[in-house]
Amino acid sequence: MATIQNSKLTRDLGISLLLYTLPVLAIYLYFKLSNGVVSESHITLPSFLEFAKPAFTNIRTWGLTVFMLVLGIIEFSAGLYDDQWTGEERKIDIISFLAPKLILPPVIAFFSLTVLPVLIPNLENSLSWVPFWGGFFLIAIADDLTQYWYHRLHHQVPFLWRFHRTHHSAPYMGMAMLSRQNFIYTIFFSQIYLTATLTYLGLGLPALFVLVLKSFITLGAHSSIAWDKPLYKYKVLHPIAWVLERLISTPATHHAHHADTSGDGVGHFKGNFGNMFFIWDVIFGTGLITRKFPKSYGIKSYKQEEWYAQFLWPIFKSKKEGSALADGVFSVPLKQKSEDLTPSPALYEQAQS
Repeated sequence: MATIQNSKLTRDLGISLLLYTLPVLAIYLYFKLSNGVVSESHITLPSFLEFAKPAFTNIRTWGLTVFMLVLGIIEFSAGLYDDQWTGEERKIDIISFLAPKLILPPVIAFFSLTVLPVLIPNLENSLSWVPFWGGFFLIAIADDLTQYWYHRLHHQVPFLWRFHRTHHSAPYMGMAMLSRQNFIYTIFFSQIYLTATLTYLGLGLPALFVLVLKSFITLGAHSSIAWDKPLYKYKVLHPIAWVLERLISTPATHHAHHADTSGDGVGHFKGNFGNMFFIWDVIFGTGLITRKFPKSYGIKSYKQEEWYAQFLWPIFKSKKEGSALADGVFSVPLKQKSEDLTPSPALYEQAQS
């Protein structure tokens, strides 16, 4: 079994390397066919997108936050949380929503303005000659494929699982739990540093458009408002549904990832790792498409741990008996000597993989 898993992992990593090179190869061929001519049009927005730049800039700075709040209010007004947003759930959701907006900007600014000039000196704006479409696809693939792997590994590596389990502890879906993450998972979000590097190299405009597009797709996939249901209900829309559900994350595919069981043929926390693009799950065989929604969400062993344990583990541990975030609890069973007793289920929590 281990040999098969290692073989699949090696194959998937090889495919990923090929996917990373595709936009680079496309850009190279484009300039090869145009005799290497770099024109002004390559370093500016296409005219049909120029009018949208102010809108995307505002959406990036404050629009997404407003959109999340409005959508969240609609979800609550519609009663889509079933009175589950109480106690520790409310605390961890609010803190996880606010903290990254305070923590990440200075971290990314330090990385972009201090670290990158030292690591890659004299390379600022060195890719500004890349056409907008090339930069867009380069960042879209690099950012989202990297996040796919970051996400997948946090499900498949037991040690990493507890840095991500906070996101899966919510017994509901919606704007309230969208940012719900352990602070270490958020700070080491691998793709944000990759995108910051590409922005430093001169791909700031494509990065802006990718970020806004990805944010709306991710918001839509987590929302408790199932916007994709009409696509499955009406036969005339089935072709659109078939394409969309394989290309991007939808409520049906991403809600399945947050289900509290995978034994009902609908839940699939062992896959559906894609964030903006679901096509990664299609390519790597980790996807499940049912067009159905789970009956319940979260982790069956969830103990409603304290907000500080969920957000700041392992700095602070949970005081809840049987919690996976408590002192002395292991993410997987320890290997026992033959004379040892089998460890109590209260001492470990298996990674959701």
